[in-house]
Amino acid sequence: MTDLETPVAVPRVPALRRAAPALLGYVAVRALGLFVLAVWSAARGKSAYTLLTARWDSLWYTRVAELGYGYEVRLPNGDVHSNLAFFPLLPWLERLLHALTPLSYAGAGFTVALLASLAAAWGIFAVADVVYGPRVGVCAVLVWAVLPVGIVQSMAYSESLFTALAAWSLYAVLTGRWVGAGALAALAGLTRPVGLAVVAAVWTAGVVSFVRDRSGGAREQSASDVQGAHGGEHAPEVSGAARARRVPQPTGAHHTARAPHIPYVSYGAPVWRRALGMLLAPAGTAAYVLWVGHRTGKGPLGYLDVQAGWRNGFDGGYAFARFVGDKFTSFPSALAGAGLIAGVGLLLWLYVTGLRQRQPLPLLVYTGVVLALALCASSYFGSKPRLLMPAFPVLFPLARALARLRTGRSALVMAGVAVASAVYGAFWLNGSGPP
Repeated sequence: MTDLETPVAVPRVPALRRAAPALLGYVAVRALGLFVLAVWSAARGKSAYTLLTARWDSLWYTRVAELGYGYEVRLPNGDVHSNLAFFPLLPWLERLLHALTPLSYAGAGFTVALLASLAAAWGIFAVADVVYGPRVGVCAVLVWAVLPVGIVQSMAYSESLFTALAAWSLYAVLTGRWVGAGALAALAGLTRPVGLAVVAAVWTAGVVSFVRDRSGGAREQSASDVQGAHGGEHAPEVSGAARARRVPQPTGAHHTARAPHIPYVSYGAPVWRRALGMLLAPAGTAAYVLWVGHRTGKGPLGYLDVQAGWRNGFDGGYAFARFVGDKFTSFPSALAGAGLIAGVGLLLWLYVTGLRQRQPLPLLVYTGVVLALALCASSYFGSKPRLLMPAFPVLFPLARALARLRTGRSALVMAGVAVASAVYGAFWLNGSGPP
């Protein structure tokens, strides 16, 4: 099983027009969430805008944007919370937007988050569209929008920005744009530590492509056969219905199922493009981590010391398992523990389902790393739902199931879930909320 056996390319329909239904649906869901949050917050005497822009991590980002790095808080227990833990791309964009507009740093962060969430929705649609077709793409965006913690997509946090960069980097990998994939992966690596997941996806795809080159270049031959079969670039246009029916037969152990209206391109890009993309991919993460190590005087591992000051680390899930286990010490909390186990089980089931449905290899690698880093870290457990938000390919099995329903029925389902998500988001943000 490998996605490199499945050629894909950009649809001929203009990209924005093709994505318009998904983007309009996304805007509607997020507008509903913001409206419910505003009403709920007003009823509690709070400011929805403040909740979105000036609490928790958003304050750390705006402080970096305004004053730079070097700020830290020493807690009574000896922990040191340093703003070096926060990667720089979002603060840089906040500073730039503040310099170019009358917006405050908090307002700039909110604006960046809103624009990035739209870019993320578009990127998610593009990835799902290339793999499964536009109907699944629309459903994938809507499922991502109605996540219980979807309100974070509209906060001055870095989740939306990172998801946008990750989605478009994965799209670039799937469509053979290696340099663009590497550059976007580098930017994702300047946004959050989980940028390593994007790097892993780019590198895995690159290594597999080089291995296939050494084994005979079957990929390039496949692309040539397809072009020859369809008369090359001057082949006559085929009707939409005919394209929709064109499903290739299995070849060997692989069965390739291509979405309607998706033409073919080859992953056989020049070696130098693939190599350059792979070299660019880790540049963002490496640059920031090395800079932090130099700044702290603790070398390449200095960033790990910064994270340790926040009680963040990777313990293989031991701390999280203990946290869940402690929930079963009393009856009311045992329900929460059972819910956590069910939630983790659902995530793992969805991931295995994507594996069985032969998701492209870069998506599987990316999702697997995001899930591992989120579930196996010893960080604040209340933040895990939002840390899982960038793992959007894990939602594709749900999107495919939703796409098989009649349009009216799927719209009714999504409308009900959107209302529930909006209510939960307002309740959550007015209560414990992130960090």
